[in-house]
Amino acid sequence: MNYLTVVFIGMLALSSAVRSWLIGRHIRYVSEHKNSVPEAFLDSIGSEAHRKAADYTVAKSRLNLAGLILDLTLALLWTIGGGLKLLDSTWRAAGANQMNTGVIVICCYALINALIALPLNIYSTFGIESSFGFNRIRVKTYLLDMAKLLLLAAILGIPLLYAALWLMGYSKHLWWLYVWLLWLGFSLLLTWAYPVLIAPWFNKFTPLADPALKQRIESLLQRCGFSSRGVFVMDGSTRSAHGNAYFTGFGNNKRIVFFDTLMDKLIPEEIEAVLAHELGHFRMKHVIQRLVVAAILSLAGLGILAWLSAHSWFYQGLGVPQASSYMALLLFSLLAPPFLSLIEPLSSAWSRRHEFQADAYASRYANATDLVHALVKLYRDNATTLTPDPLHSAYHDSHPPAVTRIAHLRQLARTTGH
Repeated sequence: MNYLTVVFIGMLALSSAVRSWLIGRHIRYVSEHKNSVPEAFLDSIGSEAHRKAADYTVAKSRLNLAGLILDLTLALLWTIGGGLKLLDSTWRAAGANQMNTGVIVICCYALINALIALPLNIYSTFGIESSFGFNRIRVKTYLLDMAKLLLLAAILGIPLLYAALWLMGYSKHLWWLYVWLLWLGFSLLLTWAYPVLIAPWFNKFTPLADPALKQRIESLLQRCGFSSRGVFVMDGSTRSAHGNAYFTGFGNNKRIVFFDTLMDKLIPEEIEAVLAHELGHFRMKHVIQRLVVAAILSLAGLGILAWLSAHSWFYQGLGVPQASSYMALLLFSLLAPPFLSLIEPLSSAWSRRHEFQADAYASRYANATDLVHALVKLYRDNATTLTPDPLHSAYHDSHPPAVTRIAHLRQLARTTGH
């Protein structure tokens, strides 16, 4: 047996076993603590809301476990199960040139995966989210969103695929560097264009209308030395009851966006504190740091792919007898995730550190106590569990556990005096 086959199956088994074990721990831990509200939240979150958050977390975790099993099955079927070999041979028989064949094969692969995952997505939206009172999207809107995503993927993805495959075929030994530059330029362009060209396809964005709140926010932006193309309210309530806020774009396309559901739940002081936290991410260059790390990892990945794709055992070990640039891309997309899962705890820890830093920034330019009140409301109204399993949280969570984060903010409030 090809050594790569053994390594691939072993890494898939290890990654899946660890993630399944963590999900199981998480379900048990949350269930065991569903009747005990943590002391820090006794005055703000009732026992009924705490139980709802536990039940919601368990339901989502079980769905994640089903998704994990599906991903494992698909990875094996596409590779050693002969799925990619069959897909490739079918389209090669159609007689198109290699570049067209490659684009068609990759598009079919993506479409088949999306269709197979669709039942889980539907159950998540119309099953779990609906049963817990969060889903507000209608079937018509859901289908329209899917059609828009498909069209957007075709408009953006197909030209990118043609460009990447052309570079891989005609740039000889340095194709990986040119493809990386292409991907980097595309990613930056997409980040810049997203707020004004892509996001409005799916949601309506209206300028913040409340004069007093707008003045408060403009004062905060001035204190932080931040400029943007405006503060907008998004109609998130048309799809979900969950509330959120985010900062998006860069350059002259920076935007601050609040979900309308968030605006309904928080008072102006709390909205200001949430915004100060988001500005903290920008001011402390967290966005740039993540872009740089993503660029480095993608460059390293393409360099490894360039080496692997030059060896026949790479294709044969993953169930594809005939080498091609497009098969190299597909096989690497299946090979990499089990290995990347090993560094997920480091990525999660780094992200949580950024959250603590952004909270500290918010406590300097707004009010830490107001941010505590805002987060408690969001934990309650979004049914966020207050008692995650510690190991599961350390491995997966990009944000600190609620108890830890609130304790940190209250310490900041004592330090700053507010």
